[in-house]
Amino acid sequence: MIDLHTHTNESDGSSSPEELIDQALAIGLEAMAICDHDTFAGYDQALPVAKARGLDLVCGIELSTRLVGKTERAVHLLGYFLHEPPPAAFRAWLNEIQEERRDRNRRLVAKLKSAGVEIELAEVEALGRSLTGRPHFARVLVRKGYAANSDEAFEKYLDEAAPYYVERESPSVSAGIEKVLSAGGLPVLAHPVRLAIRDPIREEMLIGEMQAWGLGGIEVFHSDHRPADVARYAKIATEHRMAVSGGSDFHGEAKPQIALGTGVNNNLKIPRSVLDCLRQISTSRAR
Repeated sequence: MIDLHTHTNESDGSSSPEELIDQALAIGLEAMAICDHDTFAGYDQALPVAKARGLDLVCGIELSTRLVGKTERAVHLLGYFLHEPPPAAFRAWLNEIQEERRDRNRRLVAKLKSAGVEIELAEVEALGRSLTGRPHFARVLVRKGYAANSDEAFEKYLDEAAPYYVERESPSVSAGIEKVLSAGGLPVLAHPVRLAIRDPIREEMLIGEMQAWGLGGIEVFHSDHRPADVARYAKIATEHRMAVSGGSDFHGEAKPQIALGTGVNNNLKIPRSVLDCLRQISTSRAR
């Protein structure tokens, strides 16, 4: 059993990189990918621990991108570096993205303060570590009594429909795909069900459009996917000759309903063959 989509506390998970390795070994995972948002900090810390303890650790990243068109929508991309580590140029690009996030955070603090919310960026960044995002704002708002829980914090202050929401500049989907490809990675569409396209024909057309930009795979197996979703995305992957990936999207205490390796209510059991195929496809694309 493997899990190719996990997060550490270097982005929005709750487990340290070493704790995540311990948890993976405790449940018998053969391989795992760390796909923190816009940072390799968790992977970099976990790699020597994984090597020492015999866990096959895959280098991954989750990028927040946007689809520009009549209806702009958020699209998350997974980048897997299955043979070579990501080069310095790609890491430098991630630093630019992180600085854009910091700028958004400064503007969000200012907007919340203007509404009488007592909050400082330093206390949010103390939770966010390498990468501070809205989930960390939510935790501070809950701790200070401005919201009863994270869901309420998003609804009242942080969600796109909330009055204090602040937009963050994100790369386009095509730019994100191009960056992963140029760095030697395999770009994969994360949790496609979250595209929220009800028409399956339109959904497949959009995935096909991304494939034309260089998208190499689909996260067929995910904690959010029902059996019908898994079947639909597996069919699209087969018909479009795209790679299949899968992972729980584990965040630890931040999303307690999702278990490492097995998803929600044991709806996942991803075989080692999925990773073997990803590595074969990555090799063939590099030739």
